[in-house]
Amino acid sequence: MHDKTSPPQDRLDRARQLESEIARAVIGQQQVIHEVVLALFAAGHVLVEGVPGLGKTLLVRSLSAAIQGEFSRIQFTPDLMPSDISGHIMFDMKSENFRVRKGPVFCNLLLADEINRSPAKTQSALLEAMQEQQVTIEGRTFPLTAPFLVLATQNPIEQEGTYPLPQAQLDRFLLKVFIDYPEEDDEQQMVKQITDGRVGDQLDTSTIRPLMNAQEIPQIQNHVACLKVDDEIINYAVRLIRAARDWNGIEAGPGPRGTISLLRAARAEAFLYDRDFVTPDDIKSAALPVLRHRVRLTTDLEIEGYRPEDVLKDLLDNLPAPRK
Repeated sequence: MHDKTSPPQDRLDRARQLESEIARAVIGQQQVIHEVVLALFAAGHVLVEGVPGLGKTLLVRSLSAAIQGEFSRIQFTPDLMPSDISGHIMFDMKSENFRVRKGPVFCNLLLADEINRSPAKTQSALLEAMQEQQVTIEGRTFPLTAPFLVLATQNPIEQEGTYPLPQAQLDRFLLKVFIDYPEEDDEQQMVKQITDGRVGDQLDTSTIRPLMNAQEIPQIQNHVACLKVDDEIINYAVRLIRAARDWNGIEAGPGPRGTISLLRAARAEAFLYDRDFVTPDDIKSAALPVLRHRVRLTTDLEIEGYRPEDVLKDLLDNLPAPRK
């Protein structure tokens, strides 16, 4: 939907170039890059699952450099306290007054690294920030600056010393994406790029061109939220979510937030493909990252090694979609 309140075309074009710009530094993770950019424009948060050392920090730093946003990283550990995330009140000896020391959550892009290394009490410290775009410190509320995107990484649950995220927190993430080992050619290019003339393995985002300012992102997000969605597409999304609640092999399905998230992500898909309307294919493309963390399989299927996306793909293949 293009009207007088829409951002200039130049800004929309630059926004659509973010993926290719990030790929200059993050090699071989095109799908992950696409889904993170998708979440940014849909104003949602991302949960990334993968073993350490696959470029998650580089991904967020590259996105931050491309939009000239403020970046913070929190390493979650078993002894991390909620105040280490949000901040705290401290007494300033010089002024003899109490003052607020804001935590790392006050940024545009927050990397919550290995979030499931901390217990639920610490994990939940992010809930208010993610849902309400604000932080409460000692009874005082502080708004977060838009855009605010949490990219939380977690190790596979089977690894030792991990705490599963509560369902209430999982539901706050718009998408759950997997970051896997790169293909052989990509890994060869990555190793060559990182070791050529550099000491150590420091992250290099110097190749990233700043395409836009962080202050431009909220206007893009508003534009995406206004893209046209036909009633048939909404009906398809609702049927998909309702079918997922009692589909064979699914023990617990997504709630209404799943439908809302699916439409938000589908609008962002349409935007990235330079369309001002949502198609059934946009719904299908967004369905797996939107729903895989919102369904729980039956014990029998889990024992047999099935994953949520296996059942969701079966659902998408068998549920009739609108023709147009």
